[in-house]
Amino acid sequence: MINLKEITKKVLHGDFSALISYGHTKKNVHPNDVAKVLESVPKTNAAQAFCSLPHHTQIKVLPYLDLILQKEIVHTLEKQKAGIILNEMTSDDRVALLSTFSGVDRSTFVAMLNPENKDEVHDIFGYPENSVARLLNTDFATISPDVTIAEAMVHLRKNHKDSEAANVIYVVSEDEKLLDDIPVRRFVLNDPEKKVSEILDGHFISLKMSDTKDIAIAKFKEYDRTVLPVTNEERVLLGVLTIDDVLDIAEQKDTKEIQNFGGVEGLDFPYVKTGFFSLIKKRATWLIVLFVGEMLTATAMGYFDAEISKAVVLALFVPLIISSGGNSGSQAATLIIRAMALNELTIKDWWFVMRREILSGLTLGLLLGTIGFIRISIWQNMHWFNYGPHWFLIALTIFFSLIGIVMWGTLSGSMIPILLKKLKLDPATSSAPLVATIVDVTGLIIYFSIAAFILKGTVL
Repeated sequence: MINLKEITKKVLHGDFSALISYGHTKKNVHPNDVAKVLESVPKTNAAQAFCSLPHHTQIKVLPYLDLILQKEIVHTLEKQKAGIILNEMTSDDRVALLSTFSGVDRSTFVAMLNPENKDEVHDIFGYPENSVARLLNTDFATISPDVTIAEAMVHLRKNHKDSEAANVIYVVSEDEKLLDDIPVRRFVLNDPEKKVSEILDGHFISLKMSDTKDIAIAKFKEYDRTVLPVTNEERVLLGVLTIDDVLDIAEQKDTKEIQNFGGVEGLDFPYVKTGFFSLIKKRATWLIVLFVGEMLTATAMGYFDAEISKAVVLALFVPLIISSGGNSGSQAATLIIRAMALNELTIKDWWFVMRREILSGLTLGLLLGTIGFIRISIWQNMHWFNYGPHWFLIALTIFFSLIGIVMWGTLSGSMIPILLKKLKLDPATSSAPLVATIVDVTGLIIYFSIAAFILKGTVL
């Protein structure tokens, strides 16, 4: 049995024979296994190793490599070889790779395409980057409704190759308009003498070229499909979208949202392949914004300097108050952002969300406030800490402050994502650190205002 670690070591030392043998002679080897070896070594070694592989193996392996390595390899190849490989790629993989180039580079590689692929690429690049058109696979199988199943099978074998998109056959009219889609199993399980029109059910789901990637993700999830047809406004079939591409864009979308929610600009490349200074730039922006925001906390505390100097005991509870508000806000933001991402909520549901979060905040605030009140009472009466003769009023201050701050935190955390969505901004940018910073500043104002009201004439 060939050891992948041994193959990787040999590739590192410039010996590609084991990799060639592994990818060429083993029938059960998936192209992704070869791709993993190439991705585990430096780019230079990977490009050289790729060039040593047989042509048919190169075509299979290239789509499984990450786009950064694909770009490096295409740059390494001779112009004629690069053109051959680009022309033999599926349309969705070809567009994905060409999208990584810009300016002169893109024009150079587009010029290597044959006229048909060149026209196709120009058409696709005419659509927005976030549209389904950018993921279009034009390798699909079509038949007429007027032929028999047996005739259709002969036609498919003669005119179409085995591909991931061939699991579903599309029935089109003479003017190429989509009439229906038929799973291959329906061909197999029906009488060969039946006409194709007899096994149509008239129910099919399709996407439009201008649909966004988010719409595509939602439709694949809703209808449990592995492939969907893509049409223009006149319902002419132009291509298909396959589940592997949808999973990739869903992963990219979720990754970006998680990074945004953590207070980091979305990375353009995987963490391990993002340059050091690029990573610092992505992280520094939000850190500076949040740091400036937190400076307002110091300003707020300075404003209540007199109250703090008179009742130093109030300062003991500042971390407790701030963290409770920030945590409740982060919880609410997480729940609302995820619900919006899953289309469980829309902007129109803002009043429902507000009512629900006010009640949630009140309940949670009462719970935390009660715990805070009991904690001060026990510490005072057990003589573990002396809060002074007005300890009861201090406990009441903590009780009502936690109710107010937790309510404000949940309200802020739930409304900010909806407001950003209304402004056509990414709700994920209402990240936990941003919500926490806002609640920190306003929470201090709520806390000391309540303290000034309850403790007036006693401690203050």
